[in-house]
Amino acid sequence: MKIGVISDTHGSVDAWERAINGPFRDMDLIIHAGDILYHGPRNPFPQGYKGNDLADAINSSKIPILVTKGNCDSAVDQAVLRVPIQTPYLFLQLEGLRIMATHGDDLSDEDMVNLAEQYGVKLLIHGHTHVPRLLIRKGHIILNPGSPSLPKQEDSIPTVAVVEGDTIRIVSLDTNEIIDETLIE
Repeated sequence: MKIGVISDTHGSVDAWERAINGPFRDMDLIIHAGDILYHGPRNPFPQGYKGNDLADAINSSKIPILVTKGNCDSAVDQAVLRVPIQTPYLFLQLEGLRIMATHGDDLSDEDMVNLAEQYGVKLLIHGHTHVPRLLIRKGHIILNPGSPSLPKQEDSIPTVAVVEGDTIRIVSLDTNEIIDETLIE
């Protein structure tokens, strides 16, 4: 199974389309860790900011999408999206891999590790910081795919992540270069 992981699109249909037509073109499932349509008061408008067009693109996706609620998501967003976004936590098990996703805006790294331990989760996905990272703690993998629309790491590379087989990769949307990767053991 191939899983695309994205977060913090903040209304950028351009970023979504770059992911769908690039690293996500042959995914079986997409997990979105929140902040889908609205850019938020602390962020600038991202390139390609068209919340309605992004909602249409998500609604017409042939790839199933699972979403967690971000701190910028609201009932107004849910009114235009067909995928449910009003849950703070998503839990699934695919081919023996237990995954939990949350936006993570109110969780420390320690909180995330504790959640992973409590629910026997191997992979915990979060967003919010717009900074991509793979962190391994106590045998649990904490993944933030970064942001494809408003990256905030030093080099400002727009990123997403791909989970394929036993490998997790963070990928640049600009170059398709692998930024970071780890094995799921």
